[in-house]
Amino acid sequence: MDAQLIAFTGVAAGMVALPGADFTVVVRNALASRTAGLATALGVAGGLLVHTALAVAGLAAVLVTMPVLFRTVQLLGGAYVLHLGISALYAIRRRPSPDSSGSPSGTEKGEPGRPVPREFARALRQGFLTNALNPKAPVLFLSLLPQFVPPGRPPLPRTLLLAALVVVLALIWFPALALLVDRLGRWLRRPRTARAIEGGSGVALTGLGLALVTGTLLR
Repeated sequence: MDAQLIAFTGVAAGMVALPGADFTVVVRNALASRTAGLATALGVAGGLLVHTALAVAGLAAVLVTMPVLFRTVQLLGGAYVLHLGISALYAIRRRPSPDSSGSPSGTEKGEPGRPVPREFARALRQGFLTNALNPKAPVLFLSLLPQFVPPGRPPLPRTLLLAALVVVLALIWFPALALLVDRLGRWLRRPRTARAIEGGSGVALTGLGLALVTGTLLR
């Protein structure tokens, strides 16, 4: 049994499951529909695939050696997270009030005429950009992956295996999270609960985006 591989799996699982912008966006979109939640989860995994590929190729080191590029990517990432947060807060105003049955009118799953392909593409793009525009991720992977390459072994096959493992974990965790939110959707989509979650995610994303942008500008 490869002890290092087991250890890396535990570390990587913790990194993937750690609540952050990815977690918040998946939950928020899964509240809208199962399609949006799963598409966002796939987008997040796609962003992780970009980061792990950069780390394996060694290109992530460019972000460290070129401070201007690193700061630019940080600003873009922070601005996008801030945009998502403000959009979530604005969506509260557009959320319909409950009808006489206590259900939000027009927001139930399976609403006729809903443009599912457009919804899927939009959610996929949100998940991908939320993860791909995080410049700290490739630097983290670049520093983490070499720690789990046994001495004397060719580094490329091992780092490819570790990178693939990270993406697989993301493909397990984020869709599972989206399905869990969808499973609890009847309760979570109650008007008061949905508004509270939408507001909480909006505040969290707005605060995170502001912290990323101001932190980058003040450095």
